[in-house]
Amino acid sequence: MKLIKFYILGFLLLTSQVFFAQIEFETSVSKNTLGVNQRFRVEFSVNKQGADNFKPPSFNNFKVVGGPSSSVNQSWINGKSSFSQSYIYILEPKSEGDFVIESATIEYEGETLKSNIVKIHVSKAVEIPKDPNNPEYVAQQNIHLVAEVSNLNPYVGEGIYVVYKLFVSDNISVNDFRVTESPEYNGFWNQDIEVSQLKAERGKYNGEDYRYLVLKKAVLIPQRAGELVIEPLTMDLAVGIPTGRGDFFGNMITRSINYSTASATRNIRVKALPEAGKPIDFTGAVGEFDFKVNVDKNQLKANDAAQIIVEVSGRGNLKLFEIPKITTPTELEVYTPEHKEQVSSALNGLKGSVSDIYTVVPQYKGKYKIPEVSFSYFNTAEKKYKTITVDAIIMEVLEGKDLPSTVDSTKTIKQKVVANNNNFRFIDLNTEFNPIKEPEFIHSTQFYLLLLLPFLAIPIAIFIGKKRAERAGDVFGNKIRLADRLAKKYLSQAKKQLGKKEAFYIALEKALHNFLKAKLHIETSDISKEKISEILKSKGIEEATIHQFVEVLNDCNFARYTPITNVEMEQEFEKAKDVIIKIDKHL
Repeated sequence: MKLIKFYILGFLLLTSQVFFAQIEFETSVSKNTLGVNQRFRVEFSVNKQGADNFKPPSFNNFKVVGGPSSSVNQSWINGKSSFSQSYIYILEPKSEGDFVIESATIEYEGETLKSNIVKIHVSKAVEIPKDPNNPEYVAQQNIHLVAEVSNLNPYVGEGIYVVYKLFVSDNISVNDFRVTESPEYNGFWNQDIEVSQLKAERGKYNGEDYRYLVLKKAVLIPQRAGELVIEPLTMDLAVGIPTGRGDFFGNMITRSINYSTASATRNIRVKALPEAGKPIDFTGAVGEFDFKVNVDKNQLKANDAAQIIVEVSGRGNLKLFEIPKITTPTELEVYTPEHKEQVSSALNGLKGSVSDIYTVVPQYKGKYKIPEVSFSYFNTAEKKYKTITVDAIIMEVLEGKDLPSTVDSTKTIKQKVVANNNNFRFIDLNTEFNPIKEPEFIHSTQFYLLLLLPFLAIPIAIFIGKKRAERAGDVFGNKIRLADRLAKKYLSQAKKQLGKKEAFYIALEKALHNFLKAKLHIETSDISKEKISEILKSKGIEEATIHQFVEVLNDCNFARYTPITNVEMEQEFEKAKDVIIKIDKHL
């Protein structure tokens, strides 16, 4: 019986040793219930040496503000050894509610172990005890992140600005910081203003002396009426807190902690623009503006280009409204306007100018009126609408084709067909008959003419041969004749290429060059504006005709690189043909 008891006792001791020798992997927290403004400590510990490949959980709903850090404890007590390795994190809840810290994992001897899960209850923000020895309380009392807003009650479209400043007292030091969450400006048009460099300055916070940094600046323009919210800017900082003790040399010993802070949420009450007195042409411009409409030249020729500049300048929401459009007569060809912005951002809003540049090309000579244009805006300083009206612009086209008549003279009038009741045509009463038997060919007139034709052809062929030989020897004359043919050829080719800008102007330019070679006996290398003008003047050509010829040559050079319509190409062809005919008649 004693032997059986001995075996039972030995078995129990053996199983207890095996049980206590099992590996343990646990999760523990410093507190399970806390306020949303508090932090807590999470520790994952394993009691066996050799465990590795530790993987923490995702920490959803929490922000990691410290860690991971690790510690190892090993001891011998009464001949027994103990081992513990820990992985430590400092967490801060993101919101109120009941949350779970999931299991962490670690590997030991080829197996993957999981730790237990822990429930956390997060309540509303609690008052942090005013403990001067608590480093977090010291940091809270000496660090302030402030969002300064220029105007909390603006109009829709009125620019305001926000400046974020970090105030730090002289009692502590900030070793490093980073922005963890940038603010959102829902309902605002916004643009950041570059902060050139972070430079500590002296200033006041609640009447006390502080150092501060300007972290961020932004221009905000509200887009709708009502209450809009500027979300907080959140930062993490590495803060040095004095411990109250000094080192061997008398310097204060500091303790470094991680501290998180955020600016306060700012509520902006945006006023709607008044409906009373709102102009019909108001497009949302808010600020203080000037309005101008300028034309670079009031007198020009048909097919010459002029530019009309419609410009709004001043201070306000320059990028957020439409510039007034101009109305032009149908006889003026107007291209899509080029939009330009010269706007800079400053703390007092956007300032500069925005403009639309219209390119206008008249088709016919005459005087054309561009009607007056008005621009309306809301003046925030005077709190009322204002309208600026610009006088009408008169453009005079001195040279060009006359306006076509409203009645087209080329149309023909069709006459009605009158039906004839007589269904039979008139039958001719007189007839002509030819004899069936024809005279013999041998003694006819045609026979003798054909007999003498070879004898007549010989002297004619000799004469033509001599003339061709003489013409072939006339090198200078052949060049002129070739140039004349080429001029006609290229002029004809230019007409065929109407609508194809590049090919048309190449052919037209070749036609003009070959015409010069044929009529003025000059080579291509000698063709220049001065040389052409000099030779044509010596031939007695009128100044206007010379100017027209040179102008056509210039158009061939420049028109290939500018937008040209089919109508303008046809006008250019007619212009070239007209000037060639004038010079050819005179010469």
